[in-house]
Amino acid sequence: MARRAKEIRKKGKLNLSSYFRNIEDGTRVAVVDERGVRISFPTRLRGMSGKVKASRGKFKEVEIKDGNKLKIFIIHPVHLRVLE
Repeated sequence: MARRAKEIRKKGKLNLSSYFRNIEDGTRVAVVDERGVRISFPTRLRGMSGKVKASRGKFKEVEIKDGNKLKIFIIHPVHLRVLE
């Protein structure tokens, strides 16, 4: 079953350090949706991982392999988790 909302104690709260996070180009990241901020990418991308290609203002261009194709999605850093 898909997660649709935040936990009750965390509802309405946003971690500002994750909102203003600086992620370098070439970093491997996972797409994890933050429910407190509007999501502008397809829901099928949840849990996928890719590589940060470039920046567009506050947002990051993330290159993700979808099936057999490499696709570039523009995602806010609050929805990205750095993989090490």
